Amino acid sequence: MSLTYRYEFEDRKSPFWAFAVHDGHHIDEFLLSYLNISDEDRLREEDPYTAILAELPFNRFVSGTSRFQLDLNRKREDAIYLSPEQSWGIQVWQTMPPGEIKEKIYTLYDQLYDKISQQIQRTIDRYGYFVVYDIHSYNVRRDGPHAVIDEAANPQINIGTVHNHTKWEKLTNQVLEALRYGKDGQRYDVRENVKFKGGFLSSYLNEKFGDKGCVFSIEFRKDFMDEWTGEVFPPKLQEYKQLLLQSIETLEDYFAYER
Repeated sequence: MSLTYRYEFEDRKSPFWAFAVHDGHHIDEFLLSYLNISDEDRLREEDPYTAILAELPFNRFVSGTSRFQLDLNRKREDAIYLSPEQSWGIQVWQTMPPGEIKEKIYTLYDQLYDKISQQIQRTIDRYGYFVVYDIHSYNVRRDGPHAVIDEAANPQINIGTVHNHTKWEKLTNQVLEALRYGKDGQRYDVRENVKFKGGFLSSYLNEKFGDKGCVFSIEFRKDFMDEWTGEVFPPKLQEYKQLLLQSIETLEDYFAYER
């Protein structure tokens, strides 16, 4: 039995990082017989195409393994969804994997967090600071594929910053403003800490390195895809990616002149 976690680190020699920890859909074959959740339901709760959004001129960490095998954005004890309360009411496991398997998953979790810490420390050693774009997406049509979106409660882009040190408030405001305007003055509904405030990855990195940098947990409403079928809408996906690309100048200017 060989337990794996599929991921990729890419070193672009940049002070900035793009993470897509929920992009993956793979589950190790020997675990499939334990699962209760369908392939379609898994895909609906994952964040497909966020790896494409993370294709920025940054260092990158992209997950190829499903969050339903190991969720890197949860605390260690919650990294395996053991109860429906941890997974949107979904009963993930038909039969709970043996303790030996669970311990191997938790060991992988520890190893991955060690590697992430080493990479961020290397960035700090090289540049003196870091910024992480922790890229996610979220569902808004849980009542069905034709459900009406509550626009007031569900911004197009939610930036989770609750774990960041207060010293980064000015940068936060600048990044929010940079993401609000696209080509030809098109305006996007970008809000802070409305739907999501940042997960455990942000909490961990800020606790360990928060005086040296910050994490923007960027949650895109799934306007760029059909959350029920998984079909992608390339023009909308490209719009959102372009917003991220144009925000890079804001980061560069801040650390050139404000730090």
